Amino acid sequence: MTVADVLLITIGAVVLGSALLVVTTRHLVRAGLWLIVTLIGVAAAYLVLTAEMVAWVQILLYLGAVVVLLLFAVMLTRAPIGVSDDLNRPRWPGALVGLGAAGALGALLVNAYRWEKVELPEAGTAERIGEQVFQSWVLPFELVGLLLLAALIGAIVLSQPGDDSVSGRKK
Repeated sequence: MTVADVLLITIGAVVLGSALLVVTTRHLVRAGLWLIVTLIGVAAAYLVLTAEMVAWVQILLYLGAVVVLLLFAVMLTRAPIGVSDDLNRPRWPGALVGLGAAGALGALLVNAYRWEKVELPEAGTAERIGEQVFQSWVLPFELVGLLLLAALIGAIVLSQPGDDSVSGRKK
């Protein structure tokens, strides 16, 4: 067992524990904070596997955007963040569905690979990914950039106070 194996097992245990706390805690903000721990653990596992770019994407996209958006949405909407009596339901149907889904996924994986070793491709590097993005995929990359720019401009225009373009009235 190598150092990387020990690190992956340790990080996996932390991720599994924090993921269980995400779905079992009754406090919404604490669930968001446990989600942060889970996502940092996944990024750490990517770092151990020497997938630095994927780790940074994990941190920037999920921690920098999704979790912050979740926490801001909770804070700005003033949604109930504690235990709510009207949402208490029996847990056994959810546990039954979760166990069924886990069993089906396990059966699918066993059936797909039949305990055979799978040949792994050569490990990717940031240089190879950059070459693919900026040589083979440059047009879709630029189109996605233009689409995001149009969405940003549309959001700015829609958020401006002024005349209502549909009815022609001033707001």
